[in-house]
Amino acid sequence: MKKCLLLGAGLAGLAHTVPVSAQENEENVCYIVGGEQGEEQLLCYPGKRILVSGSRSGAVRLQDFTGAGTVLETETLEQRQVRDVADILRDTPGVAVTSTPGQTQLRLRGAEANHVMVLVDGIEVSDPFAGEFDMGTLQAEIGSRIEVVRGPQSALYGSDAIGGVVSYQTAPGYVASGLRAFVEAGTNGRLNGSARAGLGDAVRNLALSATVVSTDGEPNARGGARNIGRDSYTLSANGGIEASDILHLRAVGRFTRTTGDYNDQDYDPSSPTFGMVIDTPGVRYENDALYALVGARLATMDDRWTHDLSAQVADIRRDTFGPFGRTSGNDGQRLKASYVSAFAFGEGPERHSLTFAAEWEKERYRNDDPYGSAFSDWRSIENTGLAAEYLFASDSIDFSLAVRHDINSRFADETTYRIGGGYDLSAGTRIRASYGSGIKNPGFFELFGYFDGQFIGNADLKPEKSEGWEVGLDQKLLDGAVQLSATWFDSELKDEIYTTYPAPDYVATPANRDSVSSRKGLELSGKAKLASNITLDLAYTWLDAKEDGVEEVRRPGNIASAILGWVAPDDAASATLIVRHNGATDDLAFTDPSYIPVIERLDAFTLVNLAGEARLNDRLRLFGRIENLFDERYEQVFSFVSPGRQVVAGIRAEF
Repeated sequence: MKKCLLLGAGLAGLAHTVPVSAQENEENVCYIVGGEQGEEQLLCYPGKRILVSGSRSGAVRLQDFTGAGTVLETETLEQRQVRDVADILRDTPGVAVTSTPGQTQLRLRGAEANHVMVLVDGIEVSDPFAGEFDMGTLQAEIGSRIEVVRGPQSALYGSDAIGGVVSYQTAPGYVASGLRAFVEAGTNGRLNGSARAGLGDAVRNLALSATVVSTDGEPNARGGARNIGRDSYTLSANGGIEASDILHLRAVGRFTRTTGDYNDQDYDPSSPTFGMVIDTPGVRYENDALYALVGARLATMDDRWTHDLSAQVADIRRDTFGPFGRTSGNDGQRLKASYVSAFAFGEGPERHSLTFAAEWEKERYRNDDPYGSAFSDWRSIENTGLAAEYLFASDSIDFSLAVRHDINSRFADETTYRIGGGYDLSAGTRIRASYGSGIKNPGFFELFGYFDGQFIGNADLKPEKSEGWEVGLDQKLLDGAVQLSATWFDSELKDEIYTTYPAPDYVATPANRDSVSSRKGLELSGKAKLASNITLDLAYTWLDAKEDGVEEVRRPGNIASAILGWVAPDDAASATLIVRHNGATDDLAFTDPSYIPVIERLDAFTLVNLAGEARLNDRLRLFGRIENLFDERYEQVFSFVSPGRQVVAGIRAEF
């Protein structure tokens, strides 16, 4: 007898096994194991055609999803030698990334960085202080995978998912079992390493991981000499136990510490570099984050009716330092509990599911100014969300409907929704469309933040609201050897929160816009198998993001990437060529002595990376890469000079 159990990312650690053999189909990576009393089990971990974050009911097939989603599987991350997760997201349609020391931001389809919900093993990891997640603190671990769901997802996840969802998932212990590690070194004092232990049997499972990313850096001020270094450390654990045939338990723990240097801007109006980044010795930052989750799944009626109960916590601390000690600090905490009940029914090719979700969340925040201020008291906000979702999938028709009602302790109650459908016109041709609404509540920093003489919050802010639609076409050619996708999207954002500089002091403070911000664009992607061992991945995004006719900052109108991959027979070696283009974009600059910001145009840039590896034996592989091969000089944010050419080499081991 064989049983097949499909594990979603939120539950991937609940079944536990040492793989006897492994097989990969178009949807899952599956492991055949010996169960109790000689019973065989087929345990499946989500593969490149499974999207976990596209539904609250569990994993859905990418071919059934009625929106736009991208899955970056483990082998892709390994072949491209990804260290910072934000880097590979640049290859995803609809994604724009900007990175400076201490802050890496991700924007989906022109939405703000705090409009994207980021999940790590099912844990919401955004900082309550900033209302967003610093993507620069997320390092790729061995065996991980990434999902990107674009478009409004507030009907599933609430306030923070107004622009979409990014879900980073580590592998459970029965996937990539044993000991695996790599170490690498390179220019600018680069030293990175990671180790993972996957342990388990058919009843219990544990994965432990440690990752270090370190560099002495290089100058990031125009004409500067001060190197901007960074050290990032990640410890994670993911485990669970099959308590009975119907009860699965899991726990996740994660700690990250990121320390680094940064430079201040020149605030002297008489200086020729006024408003620009300049060398600032002794200035640095420290960010600590602790996350934990415990969960249980009860599966009844032959797994057709499941009940998931979970609780999670996030505790995030940020500090900045100057030459004479700590200059600022803040604490953000989140406590979250959820219950999800999903019922699946239907026979044959027609499948239905009904899901109910209830969520409670409490966030707390405080300024921790070392000099003391009137803004240092703890502030808290509670939110209760109730959601319902219906999914239908058949051989040719797919349909989804989700509605969520949020009850907030500070803001008015809101209801959001999403409706979508897909239809297979013929073999290999599929059209899809969706329409949805979203909401983003102001963050603590926007409401109560304070930096003496530089920023003061606005407690009267209103939530931002959006509505948007998309229509897409997916096409397979040559028996799937060529896969093409096109999506047109259009959305409007009301009550957008922006930064004002009111007279007479011109101190920055947030406010709601009276006008409507519009975001529309086109996403194109393609994947082709040029030969049995050569692949080509393409992505392009055209974006028109404007507010009252003015282009919004840090939203390039054109973003493109091309990745050519080659794998030798028997996986003896591989090589990857990556080309990324970022179009020209506007940014704010504070170069006017009036302290009123002006618009600066940032030039387009194209980066070329080259990576390769070779197998020494069954356990060891050598690898290396060149980042920014042609030493392009460019800026992602005004006057912040981005890194030049980097050369890295290392060794990877499996035991």
